[in-house]
Amino acid sequence: MSNPVPADAAPAVSPARLSLQRAIWRWHFYAGLLSVPFMVLLAVTGSIYLFKDEINTTIFAHRTVVADPGTPALAPSVLAANALAAVPGSTLVSFIDPVTRASSAVVTARDAAGRHLVYLDPYTGTVLDTLRSDREPMWLVRKIHSLELFGTIANRLIEAVGGFAIILVMTGIYLWWPRGQSGGVVTLRGSPARRVWWRDLHAVTGAVAGVLILVLAASGLPWSGFWGRTLNSVATQAGVGYPAQLWDDVPLSTLPTEAVLSKPGWTVENAPVPMSTAAAPAEPIGLDRAVAVARGLGITPGFEMAVPGDETGVYTAAVYPHDLSKQRLIHIDQYSARPLVDLSFPDYGAVGKAIEFGINVHMGQEWGLANQLLMLAACLAIILASVSALVMWWKRRPAGKVGVPPYPADPRVYRALWAVAVALGLAFPITGLAILAMVGFDLLVIRAVPPLRRAFA
Repeated sequence: MSNPVPADAAPAVSPARLSLQRAIWRWHFYAGLLSVPFMVLLAVTGSIYLFKDEINTTIFAHRTVVADPGTPALAPSVLAANALAAVPGSTLVSFIDPVTRASSAVVTARDAAGRHLVYLDPYTGTVLDTLRSDREPMWLVRKIHSLELFGTIANRLIEAVGGFAIILVMTGIYLWWPRGQSGGVVTLRGSPARRVWWRDLHAVTGAVAGVLILVLAASGLPWSGFWGRTLNSVATQAGVGYPAQLWDDVPLSTLPTEAVLSKPGWTVENAPVPMSTAAAPAEPIGLDRAVAVARGLGITPGFEMAVPGDETGVYTAAVYPHDLSKQRLIHIDQYSARPLVDLSFPDYGAVGKAIEFGINVHMGQEWGLANQLLMLAACLAIILASVSALVMWWKRRPAGKVGVPPYPADPRVYRALWAVAVALGLAFPITGLAILAMVGFDLLVIRAVPPLRRAFA
């Protein structure tokens, strides 16, 4: 929502360039006006989620941290039995191995009310806490971050906002780009009482943090419902996602991996879950042996072990730690204990590896605290740019009007912008539809209805 020509430092520009600047400014304004509330929401919830581990081990230490007595942990089946007793009438869904000797074990149990997380001391079997899985604080933060908590349509809005964030950075850099002025490039002019100070704060913040904002937007889009799933499907079919050939020689169910795990990795979330085959008479191996098999294969501590849902189901062990090289997914036959599929990060295709790396950076997990602080800085920059944009707009707008930037004098400049809109629409369909709606409303409604044209002037 930057003003391309600050009043106190306005170099002479040609009519054609002025028309282009006005057209880009108008797009920047509309994209910002529509996106600001969502951008702030994303930045606030993202800042919180960056420190989920620290929050869980401090604020919620009563259920996540235990004393290490120096003795072996109880068998997973014993812990699972204690958890099921704490949720009467429930069935076992999964067991989460303690990440460290000072971490609790977590059992997911399901009853008629839904899924419950039961936190246990792995050495004594004591139940530390029980709560509904959809009320776990970090789960709520993540679902609010994506707006999945509010349904599919809301989630698609966030996908559109991700595309708008890219538009905002690109158009913002164009409007910020120095054209003879000395101020407002890396310094702030005037004081907070003046609009130009807020304009410079908005422009400089966006220019400095633009690359980080692009990284956040680009790495967040693979999680989106439509674009992310489409990319996942295309990557798999092209052989650059997960190696589908690993599933060629095993019987497959119709369940995707995301249906059995609480936190599947992006690359494998749509991969089919294999089926167990029993050679009669056969008895299930049980949770303890399944966990032992996964540990024997060298899986990293902290893995989730999903139990079979029926007689053809499998035990599924998965872990997605901060260290990408230790990502692992193992499907185990519930009768023979044979690993049907054993997939690790080095097995991923080029796109799968790139997306997982981007997600790791997005979540602040790739380089420890430095990564967290870098992403936090990007989130704070988004909030600062959003707030300064709103203040700048409020100071600039005429009384009683929206104060949309003027139409370009030369309408031919829209041809180039339409080409950009088509390209973005092809790359990000949900954003493309939002752009069409935005431009259509601007040209066909606001421009054609005099009262609206005056209000938006």
